[in-house]
Amino acid sequence: MSAKSDLTIKNSSFHAIDHVRNLRNSLIKDFLDERNLQVYVQQRFNVHQLSAVKLAFIKKDLKELLISPVNLSLYQPIIEDIEKENSARLAEQNEELFYNEINAVIKKSLYLPEQD
Repeated sequence: MSAKSDLTIKNSSFHAIDHVRNLRNSLIKDFLDERNLQVYVQQRFNVHQLSAVKLAFIKKDLKELLISPVNLSLYQPIIEDIEKENSARLAEQNEELFYNEINAVIKKSLYLPEQD
């Protein structure tokens, strides 16, 4: 494999990871809006009101997730799809991977088990 081919593959991987990070961070920012977070927690976890303390912990953890690098093992299927198809379109079934990270943060603060 030539150096140019290696560079193309690395750029493709970087582009895919960057795209996943942008999508993940956009979702996290949506959840930093307390109204969106409250509605989601009510619908997904049947918790009708988050206390101010739990809300603060969830938001703190979401902000930490926002600045953290992408979990490559979690998002590997999406990254491979983007690289293989050379397209930024994501299948609907991959959308759940983005919510898995958010759900883990919420469950930690709600003291819910990790399994669904």
